[in-house]
Amino acid sequence: MPSSQHLPKLGVSASIWRDGKVLLVQRAKPPVGIWAFPGGHVEPGERLEEAAARELMEEAGMTATFSGLLGLYDVIRRDGSGLVTVHYVIACYLGIAGPGEPLAASDAMAAHWVDPAQLGGYDLAPNIADAVAKAKDLLTQS
Repeated sequence: MPSSQHLPKLGVSASIWRDGKVLLVQRAKPPVGIWAFPGGHVEPGERLEEAAARELMEEAGMTATFSGLLGLYDVIRRDGSGLVTVHYVIACYLGIAGPGEPLAASDAMAAHWVDPAQLGGYDLAPNIADAVAKAKDLLTQS
C-alpha cells in the first residue's frame, strides 16, 4: 500500500563538536536505537538553522554556535516491493557546543560525546559517518 506521506520531506540536524568529539543521540522513536545527530522536522515558517538549534535543545538540552551548512543528506527507505516509504532531505548544520553537558530528552534515549575514531562501535543512521568525517576535516582547517 503506498504511503500517504508526501515525499520528500525537509529535516535538519546539528553536527555539534567539543574538544574533538561529536555529539550523537540515540533515537527513542523509529528507527529506535540508532545513533545520529540531534535533529528532526522543520516547522512551517521556521528557518533551517533555527530548526537545528531547536532540535538540539529539545533532544540534548544543548546550545551551539553554528558556523554554516555542513551538507544536504538524503534518507530514503523502501518497503519490500521497492516502494519509497520515507524520503527526507536533511540540512545538516555544523556547530561548536555551548556550555553544559548533553542530557537526553524529547525523543532521545541517550546523548554522548563520541570520538570519531570510535564510530564503529555505534549503530549509525545513514550518512552520519560521512558527515562526521567532513565536519572533522572542516574543523581541522579552521
